Formats: sequence, C-alpha cells, structure tokens
Amino acid sequence: MARRSVALLAAAAFLIAGCGGGGTDEKTDGAASAPEGFPVTVTNCGVKTTYQRPPQRAVSLNQHATEVLLALGLEKSMVGTAYLDDKILPEYADAYQGIKVLADEYPSFEALLAAEPDFAYAGFASTFDEQEGRSRAALTKAGVNSYLNVEECPKGPVTMDLIETELRSIGKIFGVKDRAEREVKKVRTTLSGVEGKLKGVDPVEVFVYDSGDKTAFTAGGAGIGNEMIKEAGGRNQFDDLDKQFGDVSFEQVAERAPEAIVIYDYGDKTVADKKKFLLAHPALKDVPAIKNKRFAVLPLSSTVLGVRVPTGVSDLARQLHPDRFQ
Repeated sequence: MARRSVALLAAAAFLIAGCGGGGTDEKTDGAASAPEGFPVTVTNCGVKTTYQRPPQRAVSLNQHATEVLLALGLEKSMVGTAYLDDKILPEYADAYQGIKVLADEYPSFEALLAAEPDFAYAGFASTFDEQEGRSRAALTKAGVNSYLNVEECPKGPVTMDLIETELRSIGKIFGVKDRAEREVKKVRTTLSGVEGKLKGVDPVEVFVYDSGDKTAFTAGGAGIGNEMIKEAGGRNQFDDLDKQFGDVSFEQVAERAPEAIVIYDYGDKTVADKKKFLLAHPALKDVPAIKNKRFAVLPLSSTVLGVRVPTGVSDLARQLHPDRFQ
C-alpha cells in the first residue's frame, strides 16, 4: 500500500477513535457528554489510558482476547478479529460468526487500520510487534487505544487472580462491570469445585511437553500454565524456570523423573505424534511417565490467561486424579 494511503487510513482511524472509543487525547464538551460511569482510566502494562466512553469498534487479536470479549457479550462492539488456535468455544460460536476475520494470523498494520478500530485487544506481546508496525505507540498515534493481556506483563507471580483482573479491566473499559462480575463468579465456582474434589491429594510430578525434538520446549513457573498444574493437583517440575516457556534438555527431564507428562495440543504435530516421539526417545526410557504411558492433554488455547482456564484446570485434574472424579 502506498505511504499516502496508509496515512489516510491512520487519519480515518484517529477521527473514528475521537468519535467512538475515546483516549487520553480526546476532547469532549464536558462530563455531561460521557456515558454513565465514564470517563474511566486503566493502566495496562505501563500504558495509561483514559476512556471517555466504551470502545465501539474493537478488534481482538489472539483467541483468548476474542473469547474474553465474547464472554462479556461485546460482539456488537467488535469490527474485527484475528488469529485463532482452535475453534471458538461452542457457546460463543453464533456471536463469533458475525465478526469479520481480518487475517488468519496477525493482520498487517494497514489491514488493521482499514477496519477503522478505536480499540485493539491483544493476547500476546508479540501482537504489538514494532518491526511489523503494530506497536502500541503506533496505534496510539493512529488514534487507536490498545490493551495487552495481563499475563504478558506481570510484576509479580501469575496467579488465578489475574483472570479476575483481566475480566474486570475489560469490563471497566467497556462499561459492563456487572457482566465481568458474572464471569468472575463462574471462574470461582469452577475452581472451588475442583479444589473440593482434590482435598488432601498428593501432587503428581508433571512435565509439560509443548514441542521440540532437539530440546524440549516446556512450561516454566512464570505463566498461568504453572498455576493450572497446581490447581489441578500437580507440580510442574520446571517451575524453577523463571519464564512462561523455555527450552530444557531431555536429559534434564529424565533426571527429574516426572510421573506424568502433560502434552499441549496444537500445531502441525498431533497428540499421537508427540506421544510416539516421547515414548521412543532414548533419554526418557526410564522415566516413570514413559514406562507407565501416563499422559494428559490440554489444548494450547486452555493454557493461556483467558476464560478457558478454569475448565482447563478441571479437565487436567480429571486426567491426573481420575479416582477423585468417579
């Protein structure tokens, strides 16, 4: 696209943002013009934004961001979406059908601006890629407010409380706090049910296999996946890895002798392919999980901070401790 066209798109997005979502630079005729409960100010990953009114033309980027908006009943405020890892949850499928898909993965900056958004909501930090032109600063210059999933920018440990933070922050931005509290209640109910079933259980020593053949790409201690394992009655053997994900050697896995292996299901390799690879790996032949063929499976979309996490905890708990759910 020619540079002039990009500039025109950016200008259009700025004008729409000024009339719709409202950011820190928006001029209004006074408090009387703002909807009830507005303006609101939200600080997200170091970016402070004041919303004069709820976004009216939101774009979601990454599945868990999309499903948070749909869980809060905000499909009518969405003009675009992108980048699914799995099928949308059945309960949101009808609402999702009415939203334009901008790209199978990430849209270009030009394609994003062409949707004329006033708000961009991302699940991963990589969404706002400076090299691709989609940085939060670039969006701000174009008049588009932005929000990044809080798992990507924690100042402390990633815990289940962050799901509530995420739901409440988005609820505040869109003026639907009551809907956010309804979803928070669902989260707590599901997790409390699992906790009750697992009372007094001995944690299962778990290794997470995401991918990799030369090394194993696994879940570390700084992501919601680690917390999910704890809530499901397990212990992540690589919780000492101070990041969400990281590479470890298969020899390290063997040394820690996991009792069960949790496979993240996504991508080109099927669960069957991953199991076959692990069962045949010479370094793992004496590992208890391999000897006993003890595997659990979670879709990747359930292991990132979003509305799928509580159900993911329940599913994992049932696989690690089936006797508690009979």
